Amino acid sequence: MRHKILVIDDDPSLRRVLEYNLEEDGHEVTVAASGSDGLQAFDELGPALVITDLKMPGIDGFQVLREIKERSPDTLVIIITAFGAVETAVEAMKLGAYDYITKPFNRDELKMVVRKALQVTSLSRENRQLREELTEKIDFRNIVGISREMEKVFQVVRKIANTDATVLITGESGTGKELVAKALHTLSSRKAAPFVPINCAAIPRDLLESELFGHVKGAFTGAVRDKLGKFKQADGGTLFLDEVGELPLDLQPKLLRALQERIVEPVGGTEAQQLDVRVVAATNLDLEQAMGDGAFREDLYYRLSVIPLHIPPLRERKDDIPLLLKHFTARQGAATVKFSSEAVKTLVSYHWPGNVRELENTVERLLILREGDTIEQGDLPEKVRTTHKTVASGSIVNLPAEGYSLEQLEREIVLEALERNDWNQTAASRFLRIPRHVLIYRMEKYEIVPPGKVV
Repeated sequence: MRHKILVIDDDPSLRRVLEYNLEEDGHEVTVAASGSDGLQAFDELGPALVITDLKMPGIDGFQVLREIKERSPDTLVIIITAFGAVETAVEAMKLGAYDYITKPFNRDELKMVVRKALQVTSLSRENRQLREELTEKIDFRNIVGISREMEKVFQVVRKIANTDATVLITGESGTGKELVAKALHTLSSRKAAPFVPINCAAIPRDLLESELFGHVKGAFTGAVRDKLGKFKQADGGTLFLDEVGELPLDLQPKLLRALQERIVEPVGGTEAQQLDVRVVAATNLDLEQAMGDGAFREDLYYRLSVIPLHIPPLRERKDDIPLLLKHFTARQGAATVKFSSEAVKTLVSYHWPGNVRELENTVERLLILREGDTIEQGDLPEKVRTTHKTVASGSIVNLPAEGYSLEQLEREIVLEALERNDWNQTAASRFLRIPRHVLIYRMEKYEIVPPGKVV
């Protein structure tokens, strides 16, 4: 492999020898006659390896070494020193030099030291790339999706992850809101600190305040010692407030203060504790409706939703279902198990009211009860097969048994008509058998925007 190598030496004959031998080994070599010229060349070229003499007028090799390590700690530097000055070379290695060669040296020695250094450089670069790729896979390993809807979610997560902005994740139960919150944490600079989740709906009202903010000894019966709340446990990291819409109204002002002032007061305490925590909240409730009903504070809502992030239900991203089937079978240790094409069609046509969680549970049940390595349509739960038969028999609309919003249904119909007709509004209005101006009104009403158009 061809590498860029920078040679810095004030001896013209030595420079020529180094340049010839390294080019003979297939490398791209740049030479500099002084430390100052060498540092300038380094900034311009970004070489994989630097070879510099120690004894040079003006900026010597020690200073060159320090400057390079300050600018690019991963760049390897080989020192050239005179025979008998090994202690000087050792001093340079303490400053970060990779290796040294003594003058006079033979060509085989030079090439061996350079090859070893470049192997280390290549291995380091590959490891770094693998770590970056692995981090990317870890961040999204449980959030599976190739649909346009999920790609939008991934794009937003990547953009906002490394900020401290408060995020409000909305979506139906089972869509994977906590997985998205964990991805936000893992992609952020806080990833080494704790990710602390708390389900605001799962903890009794009497205990929730203490769980969130902590308490001091003697604050109430049973408080036999001080306790850190979830806010302090997450200090330096991320606090995930799941089901935040269920937070009791009388606790909401205290949460608002914690978000605004970055402090908490433990139950029974008198001293405020400083916080360094990012808050990510999630809910499956309509908080705007809750505000209208007086069940959720408006100021808290806007403090939580600095960046809103909506996770679409599975029925709106059915392109992801075949991929999710492979993902869940592999995770259950049954990667060799396949779904027949008819089974896949049936699973895709089902409305999945429980979203991804329901699909995962269904796959697990199918794997436990299977008799072979192929899951057929007849193996599927009856409710899934019944829905598919209804659709196949001529029913246009696949409504869930528990009911469905008429406005949401209308929005989905308009959106599908536009997508089928490549966003040609005239063709879509003809498809829906409505005037074009009615289609435009529906698009504005439901905030449907063509792909790529900036609102």
